[in-house]
Amino acid sequence: MKERLIRTFVAISAPNDAKNVKQMLISTMDQNKAEIRWVKHSNLHLTVKFLGFTPENDISSIAKDLNTIAKANSSFDLSVSGTGCFPSESKPSVLFLGVSGNINALSQIVKDTEVLMTGRGYPKLESDYFPHITIARIKYPQKFSPDITSFLNSSYDSIDFRVN
Repeated sequence: MKERLIRTFVAISAPNDAKNVKQMLISTMDQNKAEIRWVKHSNLHLTVKFLGFTPENDISSIAKDLNTIAKANSSFDLSVSGTGCFPSESKPSVLFLGVSGNINALSQIVKDTEVLMTGRGYPKLESDYFPHITIARIKYPQKFSPDITSFLNSSYDSIDFRVN
């Protein structure tokens, strides 16, 4: 019997108010004819590490080790503010909410998680860590290029939240 694989992220849940911001930002793109896939509310998160497809039987031991990392680090504050995109404004593939605040504490959790997971055989992060909450994805080729000017120029009150 083949072991079931689960697409896995180590992540911090996005604050509930991020859902309201996402809804408001969707409305800025209403007239856009491009195909934009919005992330479901229940899937909004701040990725610490993307693991990829993980054997289901490994999940509980990974969670146990991650719990140890969480307990070894103090609580800290972050803030959701601003918008952005990857890789460029002319051809964005990801639309996101920015994350700021105690980035040093967040970076320590990312580092600890990276050491743990590379020790377990998961691939090392290839690029620098950039904290953000992905709210939409855009795939190419498509008939219309998205105009994300209104999305990038939108403003909202920052959302402060505690990471425990």
